[in-house]
Amino acid sequence: MTLPISDGDRERVADELQQACGDGRITLEEFSVRVSTAWAAATDVELSRATEGLAPVPVVGAARTVDKVVTILSQRKRRGRWRLRSGRLGSFTLFGSTHLDLRDVVTGADVIEIDGVCLFGELKVTVPEGVEVDLDGASVLSSEEVRLAAVPRLPGTPEIRVRVNAWFSSVEIRSRGPAKDSFWSRLRGD
Repeated sequence: MTLPISDGDRERVADELQQACGDGRITLEEFSVRVSTAWAAATDVELSRATEGLAPVPVVGAARTVDKVVTILSQRKRRGRWRLRSGRLGSFTLFGSTHLDLRDVVTGADVIEIDGVCLFGELKVTVPEGVEVDLDGASVLSSEEVRLAAVPRLPGTPEIRVRVNAWFSSVEIRSRGPAKDSFWSRLRGD
């Protein structure tokens, strides 16, 4: 028998999911999908899907803690599972290419701030679909592009603020969904 739920029930599950993300038990992308499921739930059975398989212990595997990314005359990619020390990430790129994929980042922060400088290089930031992103900063003889999927913001997801001063550079922010064969895409019904 299914029972109706209240906004308080949804908020409780969203808080539990945010704690799990902060503890490193789920990634930011997993959090986005699960919290979307929680807010869309109309019954207790649908709501329980949001926490399905959520282990009370941290997942196996290392999550490297990062607070800054420096790239000089090279290419650096930060993707997969990694942890932000706080809600802030510094970035410096000089004659290089920096790619930051935030879909599997582990954080409990309500706001993720990326502050950086890009000189004669490129900075690419990939975020999960349904996350709000704000791009700011000086741009001198550079290109800036924000390509976010036309989907509603997922309640409870952190806001991502990118402040990059770019000279002779390219700055790109894009959103991408989870891999089609992942557990999270099956949970969403993709």
